Amino acid sequence: MVTGRRDAKLPVWPVEARLAALLPDLLVFRKPRGSEPELATAQGVLLGVHVTGFTALMDRFSLTCKSERDMDKLAHIFSYYISDIVEHVLCFGGDILNITGNMLLALWRVEQNQLSDIITLVAKCSLEIQEKFGIYHTREGQDLQLKIGLSAGRISQVIVGDERQQYLLVIGRDVDDVRLAQRLAQANEIVLSWNCWMLCEQYMFEVEIMREDEAVKLRDMRIIDPFDFDEHFDKCLDYLPHYRTSAETLRTALELDPHSDLDQKLRKHIMKNLLKKIDEGQPVEYVSEFRTVTLVLVSLEFHKTAWMLHLCHLIQESALYISTVIEKGGGQLSRIFMFEKGCMFLCVFGLPGDKKPDECAHALESSFSIFSFCWENPAKTKLVSISITNGPVFCGVVGAVARHEYTVIGPKVSLAARMITAYPGLVSCDEITYLRSMLPAYNFKKLPEKMMKNISNPGKIYEYLGHRRCIMFGKRHLARKRNKNRPLLDREKELEAFQMAQQRCLHQKKGQAVLYEGGKGYGKSQLLAEINFLTQKEGHRVLPLMLKEADSKQCFYAIQTLMAIFFEIDTCPAYYRQECLQRHLRGIVEEQLHCLFNDLLFVKFPLSFKVSHMDDVARQKKVKACFIKVLQEAARETPLIFLIDEAQYMDAASWEFLETLLSSMPIIMVMTLTPIFTLCGWAQHFLQSPQAILMPITKLATTSLLRMACWELGVVSIPQELQIYLHRCFGNPLYCEVLCQDLLSKDMLLFHDLQKEEEENSKWETLSANAMKSIMYSMFPANSEEGQELYVCTVKDDVNLDTVLLPPFLKEIAVSQLDQLSPEEQLLVKCAAIIGHSFHIDLLQHLLPGWDKNKLLQVLRALVDIHVLCWPDKSQELPAEPILVPSSIDIIDETKEKKTKLDGGSASLLRLKEELSLPQTEVLEFGVPLLRAAAWELWPKEQQIALHLECACFLQVLACRCGSCHGGDFVPFHRFAVCSTKNSKGTSRFCPYRDTGSVLTQVITEKLQLPSPQDSFPFQMKPSRTQEAFSSECCRTEEEFLDQVKRKLAQTSPEKDLLTTKPCHCKDILKLVLSPLTQHCLVIGETTCAFYYLLEAAAASLDLSDNYMVCFNMGHITLAKKLARKALRLLKRNFPWTWFGVLFQTFLEKYWHPCTLSQPPNNPSENKKNLAVLQQQLHCLSLLWQLYNLEATASSYRFACLATLMQKNSAEEFANEAQVVSTYVELSQFSQSMGIKDKWLHCEQMAIQKSSLCWFSREGLLATAQLMQALAYTKLCLGHLDFSIKLGLLFRPFSECLRFVQIYEHSRVLTSQSNVMLGVHSSLAMWFAQESQWGLFEHYFSKACQLVKRTNASLFGAHGFVRFLECHVLMLQKIPEGIFMHIPLELRSQTLEYFKEFFSRCVTCPVYHQWVSELKASVMRCEKREFMSLTNSIRPFDTCLTRIWIKGEFLQENNS
Repeated sequence: MVTGRRDAKLPVWPVEARLAALLPDLLVFRKPRGSEPELATAQGVLLGVHVTGFTALMDRFSLTCKSERDMDKLAHIFSYYISDIVEHVLCFGGDILNITGNMLLALWRVEQNQLSDIITLVAKCSLEIQEKFGIYHTREGQDLQLKIGLSAGRISQVIVGDERQQYLLVIGRDVDDVRLAQRLAQANEIVLSWNCWMLCEQYMFEVEIMREDEAVKLRDMRIIDPFDFDEHFDKCLDYLPHYRTSAETLRTALELDPHSDLDQKLRKHIMKNLLKKIDEGQPVEYVSEFRTVTLVLVSLEFHKTAWMLHLCHLIQESALYISTVIEKGGGQLSRIFMFEKGCMFLCVFGLPGDKKPDECAHALESSFSIFSFCWENPAKTKLVSISITNGPVFCGVVGAVARHEYTVIGPKVSLAARMITAYPGLVSCDEITYLRSMLPAYNFKKLPEKMMKNISNPGKIYEYLGHRRCIMFGKRHLARKRNKNRPLLDREKELEAFQMAQQRCLHQKKGQAVLYEGGKGYGKSQLLAEINFLTQKEGHRVLPLMLKEADSKQCFYAIQTLMAIFFEIDTCPAYYRQECLQRHLRGIVEEQLHCLFNDLLFVKFPLSFKVSHMDDVARQKKVKACFIKVLQEAARETPLIFLIDEAQYMDAASWEFLETLLSSMPIIMVMTLTPIFTLCGWAQHFLQSPQAILMPITKLATTSLLRMACWELGVVSIPQELQIYLHRCFGNPLYCEVLCQDLLSKDMLLFHDLQKEEEENSKWETLSANAMKSIMYSMFPANSEEGQELYVCTVKDDVNLDTVLLPPFLKEIAVSQLDQLSPEEQLLVKCAAIIGHSFHIDLLQHLLPGWDKNKLLQVLRALVDIHVLCWPDKSQELPAEPILVPSSIDIIDETKEKKTKLDGGSASLLRLKEELSLPQTEVLEFGVPLLRAAAWELWPKEQQIALHLECACFLQVLACRCGSCHGGDFVPFHRFAVCSTKNSKGTSRFCPYRDTGSVLTQVITEKLQLPSPQDSFPFQMKPSRTQEAFSSECCRTEEEFLDQVKRKLAQTSPEKDLLTTKPCHCKDILKLVLSPLTQHCLVIGETTCAFYYLLEAAAASLDLSDNYMVCFNMGHITLAKKLARKALRLLKRNFPWTWFGVLFQTFLEKYWHPCTLSQPPNNPSENKKNLAVLQQQLHCLSLLWQLYNLEATASSYRFACLATLMQKNSAEEFANEAQVVSTYVELSQFSQSMGIKDKWLHCEQMAIQKSSLCWFSREGLLATAQLMQALAYTKLCLGHLDFSIKLGLLFRPFSECLRFVQIYEHSRVLTSQSNVMLGVHSSLAMWFAQESQWGLFEHYFSKACQLVKRTNASLFGAHGFVRFLECHVLMLQKIPEGIFMHIPLELRSQTLEYFKEFFSRCVTCPVYHQWVSELKASVMRCEKREFMSLTNSIRPFDTCLTRIWIKGEFLQENNS
């Protein structure tokens, strides 16, 4: 977390400069001498800065910290605080030697005769630091303050290490003096060592002598004429040869010319994982991470009599051994720092690229090895203390741009330092390390609690005693116990494999082994628990055993424990063990051989003469023979079954014995293996046995995983968002269990009684929850009892599962998998995690600095091959035009140039894809969702915000309709509606992170704003010449309107015109732009922009699904009207609630409103804002009259008429022809449905006349299309079928219609359209009747019967009703033939009632009246047995039906 100038991005430096920024000038400009350790001395002044209160602040975080997010705040505070101090020291010419913990050490290296002047310079620097940064107030209430110490004199610099890795140390009396001065100083004080005081110009300082401590407290500098500090500063610069020479950088070391020798010299002082990232070209801000690590702090205290050179050799020897041991265990030696006559070695396990699953165990073993090595020669070392801690820390860069260091920060670092002091001479560890190591408890000893400075709750502390052979057996248990309330899921094949092996053993009398192999958490232990239950139930003797990693180092341990369980001596008291064993051996093994088991089974039989003459090999063979003999004897009575969990930890001798046992007796062995471990030779030989079966265990199916989640949560259904969250499990049952328990512990779920949830509720707050019920996963409990309370769960409103942090256990697993990738693969995965589960490679390349398309595709190919990433649809072809292309017509030139640079040549890209055999698509997604979540959490919060901001800026120009839809907002005129808010409150942009006074780079934040009206689709206020010429020909009839449409289509240029047909990519825009953009805005904290793009995404979703009446389609008509009124009120347009209000508002709309119409404002921008509000008002009013039109009451009729009147007045208020045409079209449809013929035709004619100006914008084209559709609908209603065909009415083949119904029958949109579905089901029934498929006829007719009461008087409702009546008449005709099995007795009377209902309802569709009358007459003649054949009847449509089909086929041929 590097900070510097906040108004510019970090500079792009060569590799040598980046290495130099991590090291002091003392190393950069030194001349190597060849031998290690290197020892050199110099004169100089030392400045030590100690940040007090930082450890206490860490303790506050440790008390409340539940995740790495608190470590983020801690590192953020420290980094920004220390960076200012570093920059100030550099400005005064100081050389930052190191930044260790909460301390900073700086050096001014000069000659001895220059010390007094430099002391004055450093004192002035110290006073300014205290003045500017002496106290820092944090939001947590813990102030940070500074204690500064100064010393001067001779300093020794030591280089220890080897050719691979080297470390810098500064030692000497004056180094100890600066640390002593720091300790003597109080907060906000500066203390000089006595030697420094003796060497300085004392008359220039106001001091306080501390005689007891032989130190001096600096108060201030005296102003003495003609002393001028600027002149003194210039004088001191002559003493500092490496002081900066330019204003662009604070260090000369960053401007050195690249040189191979310099590069090799500097690389030796940088940790290897950091070097990989630098070589990869990763920016310095990409290096830092938050992760859980294991810290090992080794403290070596040497004898005070040791000479300097001898001390250097001791440190060199210790450093080489510690580095070797730590690296062998998977860790790294991070740094070495001195204290008086000792030194400390900070080692870290789990740094980026080094994460291992068992790092705690490796850390403990490595520590004990170091501890033993250092105590081998007490003459060299006075005291050895080692502490091990495990927990979340910040691993990254701290300091300024010009000088920073890679370090670790966190409460666990402070705890390790305090444990060294509290428990000297021991290998101590915290409780988390003890638990996660999974080592036997007898290797540890609990230590007494001790007070530690600034550590309020250190937890339990243990001493690690190393690996010891304890006189005890393993435990007879498995990792899991069977839960009778949770049956085994999806493991039928695995159980069948065991049962078949069991049958072969019983029938063939041969041993059988079944080995289940699967990853961690796949349910192997649960499977063994189930087998244990089943076999014990059948009366078999079962010997269960679970092994640990430490057991593999003990020879014959598995067999020893199994035989102890067999002899039942593992649980009996020690004094009774020998008697119990003797009882089992009596009659099977000779008594003189009993003493063979003394060491193995911890008994004390007398040593016999026969055994005493056996060598070790003979004794081992005899023991194995006796065991086999005992087991063979036992197997005769009841079958024996060995259950061994985690068999990969079994020692080689036990594998060898089991193979012998398998071939010599009928025994069943069931084991579990984890495939990541390499088995020994005997284990591999065992697997090759013909009697052994290796059974792989795969991940659970999605449905089984959801059932398991329901059991874990104690519910019968879970919402869809929780199902998506559980995709992180990736089929792993253990992951599912951990995630569910984590959600419960964090109290993120709400539980409801199922019966109460099913009660009807029409509140808007529960509408979304009710909607989710249809997509919730539901199950019935395994053991449900009558009267048992059943629960469902939902996610709390304030919880966003997308940003919920992973449980530490799962994050450790995922980070371990991530660290197995190469550095460039890790960086790509981390950047892709910022974008989301799915991402476009153009946006990914935008986040990867310096990556070209070639490198990007090669790394993507590698990640796809190992299934980290995957293509969402491998059959998807490359789209004809790019998906992520700005669709607005007015695009800024800079954006075009930026996209050109990002995309490169499309031809070369396509050729590269072919070479890499990539699918022709540019969208990928994570194949392992857990990996994506863990990679996202590794980023520091500030860098997360910066990257999400970059994504949002990239996507912002793409957040509009696609090119084929000619751009624009998904919510019409949306950007104009928000423009006034922007102007009143200032320019909207994403808010930077200001947690502790820090500010993100302003250059980045100023890039992102809400869409500007100037970037919208074109809006012409004045018609062009072509438009004027075309619009001068006003249409008066339908024929003129059609002729005008044909002429316009003939003039259309397919290359440039708006009518050119192209594939629509709005669905991809929704998935790849709008939805991610909303998430990016939420992470950044810009809720205004997030809400804006959320509305755009919602509008796009509804538009693509052709469904904008959500409440209506869910059956909440009353709620839909309530929400429409509320929306109108927000748009400053009220709609009345009472009949009196309707009368008053109708009067105003008819007489007062036309008189108040105002001319549109001359300001185009203001006009567009008004249009945005107008558009939303019209939508609400249109929705209201449609809702009221569904209710056949006088009151609803009045409300509907008022809504149409208000809609017409609103449309005429502003001169926008497209809105006016759309409004008149809707008014004509309303009048037709109400039977008002004059008004119907008048509105239709008005729409035709005003349609002339609707060809020059996207909205105009939509209005014209709406008018054509309305005319077709009207003419069809009146029976003018020829005219309807001209307007676009075509017929479809029956097979296509049937397939459509079968696929979309349960679509929520279709099921809400009862009018349409009644006609569909009735027509399908009639078709199958013509084909004499009476079973299908009854199927679709029964569906039609359920819909007839839910239809209205519209054309579709009337048409469906007619087809339904035809089915009734047909059934009456076929009664004598006995075709139908179940015909109600009241069928004829019921049919007559339906006829009566039709004539009372469908008065606005007279086209059907003649045919329905003839149908009714045929029913009436049914009593006289004079049925009218349905196939010979003449319908109104039959006269032109043949002509319709012929013209339809002719049109299709013309189109082709």
